[in-house]
Amino acid sequence: MTTSPPHSDVLAFGRLGVDIYPLQDGVGLEDVSTFGKYLGGSAANVAVAAARHGRSVSLISRVGDDPFGRYLLRELDRLGVGTDFVAVDPELPTPVTFCEIFPPDDFPLYFYRQPKAPDLNVEANDIDLDAVRAATIFWFTATGLSQEPSRGAHLAALEARQRASTTIFDLDYRPMFWGDAETASTHVAEALAFATVAVGNREECEIAVGETEPRRAASALLERGVELAIVKQGPKGVLAMTRSETVEVPPHPVDVVNGLGAGDAFGGALCHGLLSGWDLETILRFANVAGAIVASRRECSTAMPTTREIDDILLTGARL
Repeated sequence: MTTSPPHSDVLAFGRLGVDIYPLQDGVGLEDVSTFGKYLGGSAANVAVAAARHGRSVSLISRVGDDPFGRYLLRELDRLGVGTDFVAVDPELPTPVTFCEIFPPDDFPLYFYRQPKAPDLNVEANDIDLDAVRAATIFWFTATGLSQEPSRGAHLAALEARQRASTTIFDLDYRPMFWGDAETASTHVAEALAFATVAVGNREECEIAVGETEPRRAASALLERGVELAIVKQGPKGVLAMTRSETVEVPPHPVDVVNGLGAGDAFGGALCHGLLSGWDLETILRFANVAGAIVASRRECSTAMPTTREIDDILLTGARL
């Protein structure tokens, strides 16, 4: 008897680890005395964010065979993210990430992913291609293309989808994960050919298409074949472009506590809006508020807002 793969509204593929964040602001790590432990990693955070909107969500990733790995599997389950496709690597340790918090705009990250992160050790044979094809939205990131065998696994998944339904490419460029920008551009361009939606900030758009000016960057992404290009501009808001429409939305006012994770909240809200069939401006306003809410909080994954929280802020227009 053949069983069907579990269907996901959103199937995310990518980074998963433990965030160790200081509970003190304006203090370097050398002087921090208290920390909080949270589930982290961009793909995992997006998965949690989408689950907070009531979506069925699963994650493709790996953790180490250690206490932190067990913690992450437990947290994914608690936060509503399916773990059927999260494997346990027998050799590599679960990665941890530290940050420093200097509001309003300085949040250095320190990644401990040596000798290699388990999420970059996912192989093509590990991927349930039927589940990939069945997902309404498939979300992947540039970081997953930075090393083998993860890059090959991503391409196998993308080839299986062949632009089926909605395939969202989070451009998510982090220089410390790549040998050089030229290599990153090459692999990002290869994967871009499979995406229907691309999301990134101006630096990430430069890696993807060689443009930083938002309208030119969005146009260049459309020329590469995506149907929807979204360029995040920080304090200038966000721009989205299709072949027939261009929408710009200003940021929601917020007193920033920790800017990390805001983009992942935006991503989860974007998935929810697309699944709901909303118009583009409604999606962007909703996603902007989601990001602002997380920026007003210390942690990332457990800070992801519910739909009602976002709707309340949209209704009142309250500063966060």
